[in-house]
Amino acid sequence: MQCLIKKSLKYCAKRFPHTKAVEHEPISAKPWLPAYVQLSETFNEQTAKDLVNSMIVYEDFLSETEENSILTEIEPYLQNLHYEFDHWDDAIHGYRETERLNWTPENNKILDRVRAVAFTRNVTPLKFVHILDLNKNGYIKPHIDATRFCGDTITGLSLLSNSVMRLVHDVMKDLYASILLKRRSLYVMKGIARFEYTHEILSNDKSIFKGKHIEKDRRISVICRNSPSDEM
Repeated sequence: MQCLIKKSLKYCAKRFPHTKAVEHEPISAKPWLPAYVQLSETFNEQTAKDLVNSMIVYEDFLSETEENSILTEIEPYLQNLHYEFDHWDDAIHGYRETERLNWTPENNKILDRVRAVAFTRNVTPLKFVHILDLNKNGYIKPHIDATRFCGDTITGLSLLSNSVMRLVHDVMKDLYASILLKRRSLYVMKGIARFEYTHEILSNDKSIFKGKHIEKDRRISVICRNSPSDEM
């Protein structure tokens, strides 16, 4: 009898791939799932792979020397700004920000490396680089970046602190993922992750990854985007 039940379950799983069998491997146990991703168990394999392939994190992208090089250049400008707790579209709390066009030769090489990893040859990276400084108690609320400001790819360096990014499907709210952004890592968000999921940086009281609290200190992200005209 047990053999018949197991055979029946295997048949149903093949015949009806969206039907959840009683015995199934949890999505969190899939060998292809990167260690920096935690998914809700409501994902099926295809939707999970679609998200994972469009939200990539390169850990240790920067060396400590490279991180210090960028900080040395931007800190004098950031120190002249005050942290704000109201954003024009209510998306960010406890932040200061600026944009930068001209960089030292050393930091230009780093940013060229970022662009080479994040963007394909047929897109145009925006010339200005966005610098977003969140204080220890700051956070970014769920949002999808407007297409009138940038194209299909957003990439960011994480400086000074670890943090957790949360992605939630804009329609099916039970599909959500936590992404661990370690200090000196680079994330590349494009396609499905960019357009179909909201993204946010969790506040310290919600900054949990795989059951462990991830302390977010002051965090600076150096963000590159491509032109919205690439989508035309």
